[in-house]
Amino acid sequence: MKQVIIIGAGLGGLFTAAILAKEGFQVTVLEKNSTIGGGLQNFSRFGVTFDTGMHVIGGMQPGENIRRICEYLGIAGEIKLRDVDNDCTDCLFFAEDKKRYRIARGKSGFVESLCAEFPSQRENLQRYVKALYDLVEKIDLFNLRPSTGGVHLFAASTDFMLSANAFISKYITDKRLACILAYFNPLYGGRYDQTPAFVHAIINVLYINGPMRFVGGSAHMADLLAKVVTDHGGSVLTRHEVEWIEINNRRVEYVRTKDGSLFKGDHYICAIHPCSLFRMMADGALPKAYRNRLDSIPNAHSAFSLFIKLKERSFPYINHTEYYMTRYDEIWDFDNPAAPWPLGFLFMTPPETQRDEWASKAIITAPMLFEEVRQWANTRVGRRGEDYERWKQQKAAQVLAKVEEMHPGFAQCIEAVNTASPLTIRDFFNVKEGSICGFSKNVNNIALSQVPVVTKISNLLLTGQNNNLHGFCGVPLTAINTCEAILGVNHVINRINGTVG
Repeated sequence: MKQVIIIGAGLGGLFTAAILAKEGFQVTVLEKNSTIGGGLQNFSRFGVTFDTGMHVIGGMQPGENIRRICEYLGIAGEIKLRDVDNDCTDCLFFAEDKKRYRIARGKSGFVESLCAEFPSQRENLQRYVKALYDLVEKIDLFNLRPSTGGVHLFAASTDFMLSANAFISKYITDKRLACILAYFNPLYGGRYDQTPAFVHAIINVLYINGPMRFVGGSAHMADLLAKVVTDHGGSVLTRHEVEWIEINNRRVEYVRTKDGSLFKGDHYICAIHPCSLFRMMADGALPKAYRNRLDSIPNAHSAFSLFIKLKERSFPYINHTEYYMTRYDEIWDFDNPAAPWPLGFLFMTPPETQRDEWASKAIITAPMLFEEVRQWANTRVGRRGEDYERWKQQKAAQVLAKVEEMHPGFAQCIEAVNTASPLTIRDFFNVKEGSICGFSKNVNNIALSQVPVVTKISNLLLTGQNNNLHGFCGVPLTAINTCEAILGVNHVINRINGTVG
């Protein structure tokens, strides 16, 4: 039986591990933290359990791609999920004019929601939504179709080579509506005139189809994936931080963890940020040009988060996500270092059960550049100093002041607040500059921002959000790419589709 060693038990590492374990490999996953899951992890504060990253997910409706992967793995029926409201999947609040836009589920619901405010744009909105779906339909991997192009993501389409902003403007003539339609860009690290239209389209299609939420925390999803590995004879080991990868003749011989343990395999897969991988190997192990290329790719923004315990029966449970935005014309400025902070944030009350009347907690995530915390870059968790703690309190106060604009009196509902900065994300997830979306994608230089899962080391592969796509949908699809680099093109796709035994 072939042995596979996977570094990192985040979403990418666990999906890759589960697929390979199901396909007959002996898989060992090495995770540096005491818990598995990466962005699927939960943590407890003030007697309350909080999600760390995967708050709202797409691709899990019946027949959708990630659900089909989970059905193939045998775990779909065990995932605890809750649909958001059909009449309001997202609510957008713009501070500039105090307007709220409630976005309904489905193609017609999406169009009708916005036509209420922009009736003259009905035909344009219909064309725009059709273009979103047409673009996504051309991506074989997204649709879990066999491809003659191997792991190549792209299809022949003029819209593929547009930026997200240009794609919106191609169909929408009202400037304010064009800004509104870009409200998802913080979720994919969107940059004006850079982010490819296909990234924008994938996220939008998933959410138009209907997003879902994990009930009672997202960690159980990580546990289910780990169980697939262990049920097939593999291991998922926590507190096993890899500190060295021994490479000779462009081939990995073994990896060594901090406790001195050695792990050997036929294949090795890195499920952490590729730039973090460089620190684990000799300088000449990978070509200098390759390392320089990956080091030069800009990372998407990070985030500042508030995890709030609410007083009992003080604030209603809201079964959709809310987005706070400052001004319409600042919708693309989240990566602008000259812009004031915060420009906006995501606000949600996670569900504890299938039928919640009152919220027990709230999570607020505000995009933030790593430059905000660079002065503490060389510090460690718990040892960043009083200035850092004061800075966090100031940032939390800035965010909560804006929440009051959406929900007057919210401050009176708060029992306790815990915060996390880009440094928290960097250190806990081993992600360069705390990026929440991995490498930024640039339509003007696709070759730079698309990192293949294969490397210059023959038995070392990559997986995770820095290859192809990020997020709950993109990372499992990239896991298929990684697995098929070992198993052969279309092997996993055909297994999911039931076309091979």
